Amino acid sequence: MPSLTRRAVLGFLTLALGVGAYSFARRQRGAKRAKALYARALPAPSGPLRAYHLGHSLVGRDMPAMLAQLAGSGHRYDSQLGWGTSLMQHWEPDQPVNGFDVENDHPRFRPAQEALASGDYDAVVLTEMVEIKDAIRYHDSATYLAHWAGLARQGNPQARIYLYETWHHTNDPAGWLARIDADLSERWLERVLYPALGKTDAPIHLIPAGQVMAACVRAITAQGGLDGVTGVDDLMARNADGTPDTIHFNDLGAYLVALTHYAVLYQRSPLGLPHQLKRADGSPADAPSAALAALMQRTVWHVVGRHVQTGVAA
Repeated sequence: MPSLTRRAVLGFLTLALGVGAYSFARRQRGAKRAKALYARALPAPSGPLRAYHLGHSLVGRDMPAMLAQLAGSGHRYDSQLGWGTSLMQHWEPDQPVNGFDVENDHPRFRPAQEALASGDYDAVVLTEMVEIKDAIRYHDSATYLAHWAGLARQGNPQARIYLYETWHHTNDPAGWLARIDADLSERWLERVLYPALGKTDAPIHLIPAGQVMAACVRAITAQGGLDGVTGVDDLMARNADGTPDTIHFNDLGAYLVALTHYAVLYQRSPLGLPHQLKRADGSPADAPSAALAALMQRTVWHVVGRHVQTGVAA
């Protein structure tokens, strides 16, 4: 029995080492592919885009509607959303998508697999659930990012695929800014985006909205606030009792994230874009002041140009 136990332990260790070596090799392939992919910037689109958004409430209805207004006439979009939904849950037919009926009760809904297989979209924006650590551990983020990217490219070989980096709760014990600083490399890139590149032939670029949010908060706090905005809570919605929602953006936050999408998808500076926009239902959105909008636009362009994964030339 002892020798059998030792053999079993050795067998388990050998298997674990083999799996670890395979996973490491696959990550290395992804990293190598990433280095080659991001060596050159993408060319700017030649005209308006048809965009598809897959995700959850950090996409929402209003942010894509704001993006369409920033982009101007000709931009079209559809989406599929859920409540805290992972890429795996959107993909697997036996997985529940919480809030599906509520979140997709609008004219811009189109079922995701049908939509991407159709080839109707020039740009496909995918995002992962929050908490990103749990998504990686329990929902196999890289594999399902590769699945969705592959489906989009099968439908339209010229489609551009993007991973929308979000954020975590503002009351995170590790610190909201500290988590955003660490998570981009440790999780979004090294554990999601780069491994996905090793599993698919579809190029995937980054929309660094979490990085933009952090940079904008730092810029605002560095000058002691600007036109009533003093920190991250002023970019977030409010709960029914008046306390800050720790994860969902308000209209100001939606505007900032829409600017980030615009800069990456259209490869253009957002400087000078309008800041008085409408929500998806046609009602006027709460607008940033002209000075705050200009700060947001400058911050977006600086951050987007700083990350080669966006495909935007520095």
